[in-house]
Parts: sequence; C-alpha cells; structure tokens
Amino acid sequence: MKTVLVPGGAGYIGSHTVYALVESGAEVVVIDNLETGYEKAIHPKARFYRGDIRDCAFLDSVFSHESIDAVIHFAANSLVGESMTDPLKYYDNNVGGTRCLLRSMVRHNINIVVFSSTAAVYGEPENIPILESDRTAPANAYGETKLAMERMFGWTELAHGIRYVSLRYFNACGAHECGEIGEAHKPETHLIPIVLQAAGGKRENVSVYGSDYDTRDGTCVRDYVHVMDLAEAHVLAVDHLLKGGKSDIFNLGNGVGFTVSEVIKTAENVTGRPIPVAVAPRRAGDPAQLVASSQKARDVLGWNPRTPSLKAIVGTAWHWHRSHPNGYQD
Repeated sequence: MKTVLVPGGAGYIGSHTVYALVESGAEVVVIDNLETGYEKAIHPKARFYRGDIRDCAFLDSVFSHESIDAVIHFAANSLVGESMTDPLKYYDNNVGGTRCLLRSMVRHNINIVVFSSTAAVYGEPENIPILESDRTAPANAYGETKLAMERMFGWTELAHGIRYVSLRYFNACGAHECGEIGEAHKPETHLIPIVLQAAGGKRENVSVYGSDYDTRDGTCVRDYVHVMDLAEAHVLAVDHLLKGGKSDIFNLGNGVGFTVSEVIKTAENVTGRPIPVAVAPRRAGDPAQLVASSQKARDVLGWNPRTPSLKAIVGTAWHWHRSHPNGYQD
C-alpha cells in the first residue's frame, strides 16, 4: 500500500484529493498550516501534521517519522488579485515553500511528486482549446509563481532525479457527493460558490465583470471541471509515476466552455431561485475565453471525467452549500 504526503491537504482541492486517495486504498499524511485550509476538511483516516512547508526542519521531521512513497503538492497561496498587490508573499510562500519541500525530498530520497498547477500559466491564450505546448505568458503574479514552480521541478529532476507531473487545471468546482466537504474560501472569489451564496441569501447579488467580451453573450467563457474529477487525476498521476512513467505536464478541464451568464442561469435552474446580477467593469487580466484540451491526460493517464455536466457540478456544490451555509463554521 502506497503512502502519499499531501501538503495543503486541508484546502479545497487538496481535501477532495485526500478523500480520493483514501478511497483508492492509499495511506495519506496531510501537512497544512491552516492559513486557508480547514482541519474539519481532512479525512478522518489521514494523519495530520500542522506546520508550514517553508519550515524545512518541520518537513524533515515529517519525512523522518513517515515512510513516504510520493508527494502531491497543493500548498500555495492562490488569490489572483492579492498576488498583484502583494507579489512577494506569493514568491515567498509558493516558490520558497516549494524550494524547501524539494530540498527535504532530496534529503530523504523521495523522488515522486505531483504538482497542483493552474491554467493561469497561459495568460491570454493564443488558441482555443489550449494545449500543453502553447505559449506560457502569465498575466498575474500567481500564475508567474506557479510557472516558476513548474520550472523548479524540471531543474530538480535534472539534478536529483525527482520525477514530477504538473497538472494545469482550469475552473475547479463542485463538492464531494457525501456532502461532508466542499468549497469554502475567505474571501470567496470563485464564481459558482459566489452564485450559490447569492441563491442562499448570503449575498445581495453576483457581480458580472464585463458584458462586452467577444463571446456568445458578452460574458467570459470558462472551462468548469468537477473537483472530484481533478482529485482522480492526481491519484492517476501518482500511479503513473510509481509505475515508472516519465515527468510530464497535463491540462485538466472538460473541454467545454460556459459563459458567466450560462453558469448563473444553470444555478437558477438547480436551486429554483432567482439570482440578482450587477454588471461591473471588466477586471484587468481576465481573458475572454479559457477552455482546455485534456486529450493528453485522457490518453496518457487514462483520465475520464465522471461529472462533465455543468448542471450536475452545480448540483453537488448546492448540496454542500445548503448543508453548510457558513462553510466549515457550521
């Protein structure tokens, strides 16, 4: 039975991946400083160490106490707007933390890591759908740090033989079908939970940033992928590397784009409630369209999203929000 260390395993995508790992039969060790994650989100069968990945002595102690076969690395700050006002925080935590993690992995002879990357490395896309081979030109400091982390993995493999898979995913959304874990950020910046907060009376309206894009209804188009489908891709990526697979980069998305207005209408249909909208000016750096080609992940990893329907995705998120209107404070 493999043992997987999950830095950032108390966060949104990290906690869902821990559930997927446990369901696959893996032993799981979670480390998290709980800056943005929640201890309640950690699977009860996972072993939890509270600490920061920038603390190299802490990492060394965990690797010394646990027999780790692979690492899935989620620990990072991820707010695009904040990254533009405080870029040094993002370089310190995202890049500096990854440096400490890789140093500790080298010291303890751990040579497999799966990395939580992002479509933000592409910036304004040149082609739709986006391929892994397309140009990377991040439009914000968050995407720039994630790209720097990807490159750090490449150089570390060359020097120390650590093999890696980088998963560039698009708009993560939805919740585990058990309803015990879901999406809860402070502040909340993701569209679907914001829309559902409005449906649940937690917000007066939903701000739609720009209605004059060159899209079918003037609002931005994004590729929404269910969080448990993302979690499954991480499990498959670990298995790929454990079986001797080579380092690689994969996009994760459904390959279908929905506009902001379409997401709102879908949420109204799922919840049966009207959702007030306020049109606001465009946000700097928001591409008109971001849609992934995930064919490579399907071909190499055998990844096949089980919940591609936007209505079904929103349905799982609504189940979580109705039972946890205050997130993990409930």
